Amino acid sequence: MPEVKNPIITYTGISQKIVYDDADSTILDCSIANQIPHLHECGGNGRCSTCRIRILEGHSNLSPRTLKEQQMAEFRRWDPSIRLACQCYVKGDVDIQRLVWTSSEINKLQLETIPEGEAEERAIAILFCDIRNFTKMAIENNTFDIAHVLNRFYTIIGDPILFNNGVIYQYIGDEIVGLFGISGGTREKNCRDAARAALGMYYAIEHLNHMELVDFDLRIKTGIGINFGKAFIGHLGHPKHKQLAVVGDPINTASRIQAYNKEVDGRILISEAIFKSLPEGTFEIGREFTTQFAGHEHNSKLYELKGFQETDMQLELQRSLEYLFTNKDEFAEKFYTRVFEKAPGVRALFKKNMQDQGRLLTHMLGGIVYSLSRPEHLETGLAFLGKSHARYGVTKDHYPVVLSSMMETIQEQLGDECSPKLIEAWEKALLYITNEMKKYTN
Repeated sequence: MPEVKNPIITYTGISQKIVYDDADSTILDCSIANQIPHLHECGGNGRCSTCRIRILEGHSNLSPRTLKEQQMAEFRRWDPSIRLACQCYVKGDVDIQRLVWTSSEINKLQLETIPEGEAEERAIAILFCDIRNFTKMAIENNTFDIAHVLNRFYTIIGDPILFNNGVIYQYIGDEIVGLFGISGGTREKNCRDAARAALGMYYAIEHLNHMELVDFDLRIKTGIGINFGKAFIGHLGHPKHKQLAVVGDPINTASRIQAYNKEVDGRILISEAIFKSLPEGTFEIGREFTTQFAGHEHNSKLYELKGFQETDMQLELQRSLEYLFTNKDEFAEKFYTRVFEKAPGVRALFKKNMQDQGRLLTHMLGGIVYSLSRPEHLETGLAFLGKSHARYGVTKDHYPVVLSSMMETIQEQLGDECSPKLIEAWEKALLYITNEMKKYTN
């Protein structure tokens, strides 16, 4: 009889081929088993769409869409070539493309929930961030330097928006606008996410000034304004050129709050609507202001946001990632060296390329930090990881070694940036993560 060949899955973009040799495994299972980073925020349960793939060749060689997948495809208006990797089983050779490469791209998926044509009213938090004295900076520096600075600026202040389940709405010259809650969420959560993003921006700008802009003899100063309210959101415009539009007084007011920073020489100002959306004692507040904006018949009370009164775990984790992952391969190598020194028998569990394993580690860790702003998927995601590790031979006895090795590596990588708040945040987060994963091991 002729030899029966196992199907081949080809991953375009990374030019990697893997043999599909387990009929009970989904494409997502195969990715993880072969150390290919593949986002799966809900843990491969068909509840999110982060593991989505595009089928380039071999569409007929896949199992039909499950009910979960059909519902997702209809809601998000997918064409037949887009599938959920966690719901696909392979019957023959397929060529696929992962469509969500990084955790930061997850937030953009919220845009699929925005209606076409007539806008819907949604309660959202709106953040405006502006570079101060940009015109003077542009005149005094050459075009290439300014372009470089702007690109770095947009990257480091855009990340806190994406970290906190926000969407970058638009860039307006030297200004960036973020929206929080366009696909739902409670008022308290959306306002906390926006405030955390603003504080993350502040810390990122300070880091940029002290580390990268010294050689340019530049110092960036920003003004941030945050407001909350009901605005109309939709894809509007010419039938052949529709784009996301947000209309309403709350967004205009957020812009005016940001501009008011110039008058009071402030950094982050929040509206009374933001301030009252969280329990009393949440925010560390500085000065308070009362003003009347153009077009308003009422006075607006504004608060200078200095921080959170209690340690905000997510903020501390987010602001430390850039330091930790400056060199991801180095971070992973230090971690696994510690693990193997403490538990030499664990080395036998890693039979494949350790460099690929290290990249999978940092991909997973970064993904978990991003997922903290979407807790509805975090528990199932950690369950998936716990079950996967159990299949590889990880036991409950291994987790204390993992925990201590990870904390030691984090403290070494952070160096002078290490603070009691950061240590407290990472210890709390890692304890929660490992306790959740341990539930699925022997």
